Amino acid sequence: MGEKPALKIPNVSEESYKWWVLASIALGTFMGPLDGSIVNIALPSISSYFHTSLAMVEWVVMSYLLMISSLLLTYGRLGDMYGHKPIYLGGFVIFTLGSALCGFSPGIGFLIGARVLQAVGAGMMMAIGPAIVTSTFPPHLRGRALGMNGSVVASALAFGPAIGGLLLSQFGWRSIFFVNLPIGIIGTLWAVRILRRDERLVRHRFDIPGAVTIFAGLMFLLLSLSHGGEWGWSSPAVLFSLAAAVVFLGLFIYLELRSPEPMMDLRLFRIRLFAAANATSLLNFMAQFSITFLLPFYLEQVRHLNPAHAGLVLSAPPFLILFVAPLSGALSDRIGSRLLSSLGMAITAAGMFWLSRVGVATPYAVIVAGMAVFGLGTGLFQAPNNSAIMGSVPRQRLGTASGTLASMRNIGMVLGIALSGAVFSGRLPVHDAVLRALGRHGAALQAQAFTMSMQDAYLVGASLAALGVLTSLVRGRAAAPAPRPDTGDKK
Repeated sequence: MGEKPALKIPNVSEESYKWWVLASIALGTFMGPLDGSIVNIALPSISSYFHTSLAMVEWVVMSYLLMISSLLLTYGRLGDMYGHKPIYLGGFVIFTLGSALCGFSPGIGFLIGARVLQAVGAGMMMAIGPAIVTSTFPPHLRGRALGMNGSVVASALAFGPAIGGLLLSQFGWRSIFFVNLPIGIIGTLWAVRILRRDERLVRHRFDIPGAVTIFAGLMFLLLSLSHGGEWGWSSPAVLFSLAAAVVFLGLFIYLELRSPEPMMDLRLFRIRLFAAANATSLLNFMAQFSITFLLPFYLEQVRHLNPAHAGLVLSAPPFLILFVAPLSGALSDRIGSRLLSSLGMAITAAGMFWLSRVGVATPYAVIVAGMAVFGLGTGLFQAPNNSAIMGSVPRQRLGTASGTLASMRNIGMVLGIALSGAVFSGRLPVHDAVLRALGRHGAALQAQAFTMSMQDAYLVGASLAALGVLTSLVRGRAAAPAPRPDTGDKK
C-alpha cells in the first residue's frame, strides 16, 4: 500500500486536512445551486434584453438541467476510473469558462450553448463532490461532513434570490454569470493545492455504449417529463420522447448486464440499503419540487405578494435545512440512518399535508409554519440518507454511487414538477366547473379553483413522502456506526 503524498499546505495536520477538503468541496457545491437560483430570477431580464419569447428563454434553464442530469452517471464512473481529483478540477475549470461565455453572450442561442458548457462543468463537481468527502472522512464523521455539505446547498438556495436581485438591480443580468469568475478561479487554485490524488487506481476500459445509451435515455425521459404539460402528454413529440427513453434505457440495462466493465455496476442495486435509500431520495425530491413549482404562483397570483416577499416565504425550508442537516448528519454517525431518514420523511409528509390545507386566505404565518415543518423533515432526512448511500458501496465504486445519488436528485426534481403540474392541470377545469355551478365567477372563482387544484397536487406530494417512509424503513439495518478512533493522545 503506497503512502499518501505529503500535504502541500504547511502547518496543516492530518486531522485538520479533511476539513480543508470539505471547505474546498463546499465551494464547488455552493456554485451550482447558487447559479441556478440566480438565473431563474434573471429570465425576464434576459428575455427582454434579447427580445425573445418565454418559450425560447426557458431553454436557458432547461438546457442546463438536461445536460447535468444526463451526464452525472458518466462523471461518477470516470471518477472511479481516472481519479476524483482530475474530474472535479476539470468541472471547476469548465464551469468557470462557461460562466465567462454566458456573461459575454451576444445572443440567446449563444447563451443557451454556453449554459450547456456550464452544465458540463457543474455536473462534474456535483457528481464527484460527495465521493471525495466520503473517501476523505472516516465513517464516524461521514454523516456530519455530508450534512455540512448539504447545508451549503441550502444556504445557496436561501441566499441566491437575494444575491441575484441585488446583482440584477445594480449591474444587470450579465453580472449573475461574471460573479462566478472570481469564485471559480479561487476554487480551482484551492482544489489544486488541497486535494490529493487517488491511490492505487486500476485502469479500466470506459464503457462508451453504456455512456451513450444512458445519456440518450435520460435526455429523452427528462425532455418528455419537463414538457409534457406544455406540449400535451399525447402529442407526437412527447410520445416519441417517451418511446425513445424506454428504448435507450432498456438498451442500457441490456448492455450493462453483459459488459465485463460496465459504466454503472447494476449489481449495486442488489445492496438493499443502496437501492432503498436511492429510491427514498427520489421520492423526497419529487415531493420537494411539487412545492417549489406551484407555491410561487400561489403567492404571487392568488395572494398578490411581490417577488421579494414571496421569496421570504419560500426561504423557510432552506433556512431550516441549513441548521438541521449538520446536526442530523452528526447524529446519524452515532445511531445510523434508518430512524432519522424515516422520521425525516414522515415529517416531510406531515408538512406537505399541512400545506395541502392552505386556502385562499390562510394567514402567512400558517403557511410559513407549514414550510418550516417541511424543511425540518427534509433537513432531518437528507444527510443520514446520503451518508447511508455513500457508505454502502465499495470504495472503488464511490464515484458511481455519488453520480447515482445526484441523478436521483435531478430526476426527482423533474418528476416532481411534471407530476404536480399534471395533477394541477387535470384538476383545475374540474374545480372550475364545480365552482361555476355553485355561482362563483370572476377573480374569486379563479383564485379558489387555483388553490383547490394546488391542494390536490400537494396531497399527491404528501402521499409520495409517506411512501418514502416505507422505502426508508425497508432499507434494513446498516452496519453499526464505526466507533471513534482512540488516537492515544494523552497530554
